[in-house]
Amino acid sequence: MLSITGQEVLVFMAAVLFLLGMISTTSGIVLLVSRTTSQEVRTLAVQTARLAQKGLADQVAGLVGNATNLLDALNEMVKTTSGVGVFLIIAGLVFMVAGSYLVMQIL
Repeated sequence: MLSITGQEVLVFMAAVLFLLGMISTTSGIVLLVSRTTSQEVRTLAVQTARLAQKGLADQVAGLVGNATNLLDALNEMVKTTSGVGVFLIIAGLVFMVAGSYLVMQIL
C-alpha cells in the first residue's frame, strides 16, 4: 500500500509552486516582448498619424479628433499590456520564492 508523508506533500507543493512561478514569469516576459512591440500596433499607429496629418491638411476637425482618440486608445492598450506583463513577472517571482522557501523549510 502506498503511504504519502507530510514531507512528500510539501515537496510536491513546492515543486508545483516553483513550476507555476516559472510559467508565469516566462509568459510575462513573452507578453512584454511580443505584445507591446507587435507589428500590428506599430502599423496602426503609423496609419493613424497619417490620417491625422491628412485631416490637418484638409482642415477636417472631426478626422483629427478621431485620430487623436485612436492614438490615445493605442497608448492605453500598450500600457495595459505592459502592466499585465509586469504583474505576471512579479507574481511568478513570488511563486518561485515561496516554492524555494518551502523546500528550505523541509531541509
